Amino acid sequence: MQANEVEALVKAQYPAMDVVVETDGYQYQLRAIGSEFEGLNKVKRQQVIYGCLNAHIVDGTIHAVVMQTYTPEEWAAKQG
Repeated sequence: MQANEVEALVKAQYPAMDVVVETDGYQYQLRAIGSEFEGLNKVKRQQVIYGCLNAHIVDGTIHAVVMQTYTPEEWAAKQG
């Protein structure tokens, strides 16, 4: 599965979320920025993303995902 396909899976459920995915063909590095993460801890944020990808994880299409999740405010602060 290509990185843009993984992005599309997340964006299909969360169209306003800013999603960037890179892959080496095995592992996916995903960064998601969205107000959907407001008030959620790290585990709950990951569950939001896994909910979009779970069918492809279960069938083995996606093997590993490393993710970073931010609210827009957290991302702005990180950018300085």
